[in-house]
Amino acid sequence: MSAGPAPSKAMAIIMSCFAAFGGFLYGYDTGNISGVKEMPYFLELFGDATGNPDKPFALPSGRDSLITSILSAGTFVGALLAYPVGDFLGRRYGIMAFLVLFTIGVACQTGGTTLPTFVVGRVFAGLGVGGTSCLVPMYQSECAPKAIRGAIVGAYQWMITIGLLIAAVVVDQTKTRNDLGSYAIPIGIQFAWALILATGLALLPESPRFLIAAGKDEAAQRSLARILAADPDSDVVASEYAEIAASVHHVRSLGSTTYLDCFKNTNRNRLRTFIGIALQALQQLVGINFIFYYGTTFFQNSGINNPFLITIATNVVNVGATVPGLWLTDKAGRRTMLLVGAVGMAVCHFIVAIIGTALPQSNEAGQKVLIAFVCIFIAFFAATWGPIAWVVTGEIYPTATRGKQMSMSTASNWLFNFGIGYATPYMVDDKPGSAGLGSKVFFIWGGVSVLAAFFVFFFVPETKGLSLEQVDILFRANVNAARSGKIRREILESNTHDSDTDAYKTAFKEGGAKNHGTTEMNEDAKMRDLA
Repeated sequence: MSAGPAPSKAMAIIMSCFAAFGGFLYGYDTGNISGVKEMPYFLELFGDATGNPDKPFALPSGRDSLITSILSAGTFVGALLAYPVGDFLGRRYGIMAFLVLFTIGVACQTGGTTLPTFVVGRVFAGLGVGGTSCLVPMYQSECAPKAIRGAIVGAYQWMITIGLLIAAVVVDQTKTRNDLGSYAIPIGIQFAWALILATGLALLPESPRFLIAAGKDEAAQRSLARILAADPDSDVVASEYAEIAASVHHVRSLGSTTYLDCFKNTNRNRLRTFIGIALQALQQLVGINFIFYYGTTFFQNSGINNPFLITIATNVVNVGATVPGLWLTDKAGRRTMLLVGAVGMAVCHFIVAIIGTALPQSNEAGQKVLIAFVCIFIAFFAATWGPIAWVVTGEIYPTATRGKQMSMSTASNWLFNFGIGYATPYMVDDKPGSAGLGSKVFFIWGGVSVLAAFFVFFFVPETKGLSLEQVDILFRANVNAARSGKIRREILESNTHDSDTDAYKTAFKEGGAKNHGTTEMNEDAKMRDLA
C-alpha cells in the first residue's frame, strides 16, 4: 500500500498544544501560594500574632508547611489514580473528571475562612492537578508527530511556567486588599482556566492508541483522520493506523499486565520504570519549587526590597528560557540538554550558596549577584529539566504498561514536591525547631544537580526523532545509555516497516539480546511485519 502524501501535522499540533493548557493549571495553582502566604490579610486570618509592628502576623513553620505541601499530597494520589481513570474513561474524559475535582478544591479555597476548609480545598485541587499532570503528557505523546514530539510535550512545561508567571502577577495586584478578595480573587480565577481546558477537550479527538487498545477500531480510524486532516479511507490514515494497531494488538495478545510487570526485566521494563521515577524525582530535588513556593519569603528574609517584584522577574525568566529549550529538545536532543542543564544548575546553586553564606544581607552588590544567579539557575532549569523530564517520561514506556509507569513517575514528581514543600520551612527558617540554613540550602540543591548529571550520563539514552514504537526498539536493544546513539541512528535510517524489523534485529545483535528470549524477539519482529 502506498503511504501517499505526508500527513498533515497541523491538527496534531493544535490538539497537543491545547492539551498543554493542563500545565497552566499546574503552574498557576502551585505558583499563587508563595505570594498568598505573605498577604497581610491571609496572615491575619491564618497566622499568629508576632508582636512585631513591621509584620504583626506570621505563619508558624508547621502551618506554613501544611498549607504549602498538602497540595502535593493530593497530587501524589491523583497521579496514581490517573492510570485506572485514564484507561477506563479515556485520556480526554479522564482529564475532564480530574477537572471536576480541581474545581471543588478551588471552591473550598475561595470561600474558606478557616484553616481546615482551606486545607481540604488544597487537597481536592491537588487531586485534580495530579491526575491532569499524568494524563496530559500521555495524551500529547500518543497524538504528537514524532519529529516534533519533544517540543509539543515540552509545551506542557512551558504552560506551567506561564501559569506561574500569571499567578505572580495576579497575586501582586491583589496583595494589598484588606479583605477576603486578597487571596480569593487569585485562587477563584482558576474556575476560568478549568472551563477553558474542559471546553477544548470536548472538541478534540481521543487518542487513537487508547481507542485501539479499547477495541474501538473504527473510532480510532476517525480520530486518526481528524489528527492527520485526511479522509478515514485514505492511505495516509491506513498506514498510520496499521503501525499503531500492530503494536497495540501485539501487546494485547500477550495478555493483561499488572504493576508488577513494570518492575520485571522483560522489555527492560524495570530500567524504564527506574528512569522515569528518578527523572521526575530529580526534577523536584534540584530545588526549583523552593523558588516558586518560598521565593517571596526567601527574598524577603535575604533583605531584598519588594520581593513580590523579584518573584515576578524570576517567573519571566522561567517563561522566556523555556522557549529555546523547546526548540533544542528536538535539535540538540534530550540526553545532551539534560546533561548541560544539570551542570549549569549545579554551578549556579553553589555560587548562590557561597554568596548568601559569605556576605551579609546589607551587601547590596552581593544581593544583586544572588538574584542574578538564581535567575540563571531558573533559565537552565526552564530550558532543560523543566520540559525534558516530561518529554522523556512520556515516550520511554511500552504500550502495555505505559499508563501504570506514567502514573508512578508522575506520582514520584509529586511525592518529592510534597517533601520539598513540607521540609523547606524547617530547613530554611530561623525559628525555634528549624535548622535555619537560609542560603546554605543551595548547597543541597547543588549536590543533587551533580547527582542528576551522573544519572543522565549512565542511564538516559537519546530518543529524539523516534516514534514511540521505535523508542521501544531502542530500549530492547539492551545497550548502555552512552552507546545508544548508534542504535538510534540505525533505527532512524529505517524508512519502512520491513527495515524497522531489520533495525530491530541489528539492535538485538548489538546489545546481545540478553534477558530476552528468541521467541519474544521473533514475536516482536512479526509485529513489525504485520504493519
